[in-house]
This record gives sequence, structure tokens and C-alpha cells, in this order.
Amino acid sequence: MPDDGRVSVVVSAVRRRLPEVPARLGAFEVDALLALALALGCGAIALLLPHDGRTVDGFALALLVGVTVPLAWRRRAPLAALLVSLAFTAAFHRLDYQHVAPFAATAVGAYTVAAAGPRRRTLLLAGGVLLVVLVVWYGNGGGSALKLLRISGWLLCVLAVGETVRLHRRLLAAARERAERAERTREEEAARRVAEERLRIARDLHDLLAHSITVIGVRASVAAHLLSVAPRARVDLPTVADTLDGIADVCRDARAELRYTLRGLRGDEPEPAGPPPGVAGIPDLVRAAEGAGASVELTMKPDLGPLPGLVGAAAYRIVQEALTNAVHHAGPGARIAVALRRTDDALRLTVADDGPGPGPRPPRAPGTGLGLTGMRERARGVGGSLTAGPRPSGGPGFEVAAELPLEGSPL
Repeated sequence: MPDDGRVSVVVSAVRRRLPEVPARLGAFEVDALLALALALGCGAIALLLPHDGRTVDGFALALLVGVTVPLAWRRRAPLAALLVSLAFTAAFHRLDYQHVAPFAATAVGAYTVAAAGPRRRTLLLAGGVLLVVLVVWYGNGGGSALKLLRISGWLLCVLAVGETVRLHRRLLAAARERAERAERTREEEAARRVAEERLRIARDLHDLLAHSITVIGVRASVAAHLLSVAPRARVDLPTVADTLDGIADVCRDARAELRYTLRGLRGDEPEPAGPPPGVAGIPDLVRAAEGAGASVELTMKPDLGPLPGLVGAAAYRIVQEALTNAVHHAGPGARIAVALRRTDDALRLTVADDGPGPGPRPPRAPGTGLGLTGMRERARGVGGSLTAGPRPSGGPGFEVAAELPLEGSPL
């Protein structure tokens, strides 16, 4: 291989290795290199700058080495490193060598201590510097007091800069922490809102589908009974037709409401559908339950007065789910009583049926089921309460009672 080729290979290898060297240097290695550079700089200042005191000799250079070497540990033990450095600095000044020479090393140590904090230690250090200056000045007979005070003034300025940097870093860390906390809060709030929206949609879908499917199932059973039990010549065709038309109406309403809910879930703009269902829609729920074969008695004033929108919607959904459970568990022919009453501070409603109905049916445990959980969540959502269980009178049947406060609920 020609010589130029060998040289290019060596140069390429060196260039590849050089960027890796700083990456492997740790904090101690960097501080050690800084201490070496300060030692060379302080020695050069002591030798080159003129001075009317003692001539710089080997002992002076040794003292400067003692001033700079402890700075290699300035990050691991900043106060200890500075105290050792100040001890050599005091001896250097006491012997009246070039007073400017050790200033750079002392300034680096003092800055490190002030930047590391705490503030009390920095103040104590400032007092200690002034005390050392006074001791050295007194030991030198007051001859170079002005120069020493000038040097100590710069050292105090370095301490002030270090304290400023420490406060700045502290403020930055606090601001960063607040930003991170705010980001976490935003993420948690967004997750909470998503969970609440999913829960609301799940409740709406459960109420809608459970009510519609129950009514459809009961009406379909009635139609099948009329067609299979009665003789062909005596089939009550108008009743069968009305039953099937009712099934079609329920399907149409359920499809419209399901489409509206799913559009909101997809993030689309919902179709204009007017205000959410309220107590004005409860008579329609009663008619749907009667169409499923139940006997429903509704006790409600025609005008309950202005109700908060969320309270009206919660009352509608609670009555809807309660009627669905009553028709499903009590069966056709069940007697159901629905009552709504408004007081000064709350809307109270009850839905009670008279028993499990004909035929064997699984017993209902009080307080169980997704429907009851959804009703309780709707009541709690407006600050109210709901109870569900056997009728308080002790007779057969099941009763749902809710109290929905009017004060503090948004209109």
C-alpha cells in the first residue's frame, strides 16, 4: 500500500474515534480537565504578570496546584473542594504572592457551591470570604488591603451569580414540574371525560335497546299467541295488525334514536333532534308498556313546571328502565303504578308493579342487574338517590323510587 493510502487510513480511524471520546467522559473527567486547565492558567498568570510582592517560586506554583486540584471533585463535594482550595489560596495570599493568580480557580469553586445551594450555605461562605480577606490583610500589615478587597469583591459577585443561577434553575424546574403536572391533569381529565361519555352512551344504549327489545318481544308473543291459539276463523286480525304496527313503530323509534347516539359516538354532528327526552315523554312510555300488555296507572300533573334539563332526562330514563323491568319480569297483564310528584326542592318518582306475573320466573335480587345500576348512576348524576327492591308495603311486587333534586341542576 502506498504511504498516502496508509496515512489516509490512519486519519480516517482517528476521525472515527475522536467523536467517541467526549461521549465517554463523565462529570469527574470533565472537572479534572477543567482543574488542569485552571492550574496551567493560574501558573501562567503568576509567572507573567508583574507583582510588587514576593517572587513566584516553586512553592508558589505548588500552592496553585493545591488551589486547583480539589476542583476536580467540585460536583461530588462542592463545599469540601472549595474549603480545601481556599486553604491553599489563603496561604498563597498570606505569603504575598501574585494575588490575581488564584482568582479564577477560587471563583469556579465559589460559583459551584452557590449554584448547588442552599442559600444559607452561600451566605455563610460570603461571610467566610470576608473574614479570610480581613485576616490576610491584617497579617500583611494592611499594605495590600485595597487589592485584596477588590479581589474579594469579585469573589462575592461570583457568589451572587451562582445564587442567581441556582434560583433560575429552581424556577425552571418548578415551571417544568407545573407543566408536566398540568399535562398529566389534562390527560387524566380527557381520559375521565372519555370514560364518562362511554358510560353515558352505554347507559343510553342499554335503556334504549332493553326497552325496545322487551316491548317488541312481548308484542310479538301476543301476536304469536293470537295466531296460534285462536281458531283460524276467529283470529282477531285488527288486534294482530295493531300489535305488528306497534312493533314497527317501536323499531322505527329505536332506529332513529340509535342512529342519533352512534353519530355522536363517531364524532359526527348529530342530527337536529330537539331537546333530550324529558317528563313530557313519559306518557309515550306508558302507552308503549300498555301496548305490551301491561296495565299502567300514571299519576302525574299535566304541568310539573320548568324542570332542569338533566333532571327531566334522568326521570325519563329511570321510568323507561323501570317500566322495561316491570314488563319483562312481571309479564303481560301486570299492574304497574307510575307516580311523579314535584316538591319545592326535588322531583320524586316511583314505579311499582304487583308481582312476578304468571309462570315460573327467576327471582329478582334487590339492587342487582345492569338496569338498576344504570338507574342509580343517572340519579347520582344529578345529585339524587334511587332505591329499588320489594315494595315497602310487604305485598308482592317490586318498586323503584327516586328523588332528583332541582336546586343546583343545570337547566
